[in-house]
Amino acid sequence: MTPTFTVTGQRRRLFVPVATVPVPPAPQPPDPPIYRELMRTWADRGRTLPGHHDPEWVRLAAPPRGPGEVSAPRDPLGDGR
Repeated sequence: MTPTFTVTGQRRRLFVPVATVPVPPAPQPPDPPIYRELMRTWADRGRTLPGHHDPEWVRLAAPPRGPGEVSAPRDPLGDGR
């Protein structure tokens, strides 16, 4: 295959240093008290919490397993959709 462009001049070499020692992530500051209280209220009421597993979402987002599992009505013929 023929290249679609031409290279003129010299190519630059880019030096990228490799980190030899892994840098630990910076510690996150604790949540403000108002946020902790909100999370506690949501958890007490059984609501979904940010950053936590949500089994209902997993169930709703899962693909249908077989015929008849999808309950969406069919579009009537000739309605322009």
